[in-house]
Amino acid sequence: MTLNLRLPVFAAPMFLVSGPELVIAACKAGIVGTFPTPNCRNTQELDAWMAEITSALASAKPGPYPIGPWAANLITHQSNARLADDLALVKTYRPPIVITALGSPKPAIDMVHGYGGAVFADVVNINLARKAVAAGADGLVCVSAGAGGHTGYFSPFAFVSAIREFFSGPVIIGGGIADGAGIAGAIAAGADYAYMGTRFLPTVESRAVEPYKQMVADCGPDDLIVSAGITGTPASWLKPSLLAAGLDPSTLNEKPERNYTAGENTLKRWRDLWSAGQSLHGVKRIEPVAAVVDALERDFRQAVKRFEARAQSCSATVVV
Repeated sequence: MTLNLRLPVFAAPMFLVSGPELVIAACKAGIVGTFPTPNCRNTQELDAWMAEITSALASAKPGPYPIGPWAANLITHQSNARLADDLALVKTYRPPIVITALGSPKPAIDMVHGYGGAVFADVVNINLARKAVAAGADGLVCVSAGAGGHTGYFSPFAFVSAIREFFSGPVIIGGGIADGAGIAGAIAAGADYAYMGTRFLPTVESRAVEPYKQMVADCGPDDLIVSAGITGTPASWLKPSLLAAGLDPSTLNEKPERNYTAGENTLKRWRDLWSAGQSLHGVKRIEPVAAVVDALERDFRQAVKRFEARAQSCSATVVV
């Protein structure tokens, strides 16, 4: 699968942050816009969001770069009681890409393939990647160390290298990618696309509250802690948000029951306790998605030129 994009970038789906505004702005900027379906409180709201996205992109005027496709992120874990209803809306609105997470991609594959879409499986280790490929996933989203939200463990370089030993399909790599040089590095390492969430979190189109956006702009990687003490699965949290909620980051040892859906308790977890990835240092201010993508493209082109120059100098031979 080859996507016609300005940059090989997915604006990663972020819980309670990514909405139609961010998806549409990302697609219009020439990258892939995504959102998690649990961001909607019910199927009626999800129906409205998908209708808004498809209508806006269908009527978008062509610009200097292609309009990127959109993707719906489905949680296929058994705790998601709304999965069947979400899949029904996916069938209706036909997002070109469906990203499955926290469970097997199998529930979505036949239906998405039926209308010509592609299914990417979100994975955090080699075993899950092999299972996703065996289940029929078209591509893999390799969530590596440094990612925001429910993070991974592996270095992105080691992860991609290991995946390429058994899978030749599309690979997206995420985890600490802060700028255009990081995008170029992901491609050079063997990935096809970069997954970037934190970089788009404090954008104007993001649904994050303003204090959250400002905290992301003000903090750096040392302000993060990875803990399973909030959702039951290791996630990367902003220490200042934990402290503001009266939690001591050094004592988050209790492991709660896993819960990834948008119930009241989960909303409190993610609404009041804020997550981010190690690419925090790349965020300097709150700005529109279009400005972020402009900067990423500029840095990406510079990084590619530098790489090409270095590769050429390393290939020079010395005649004795």
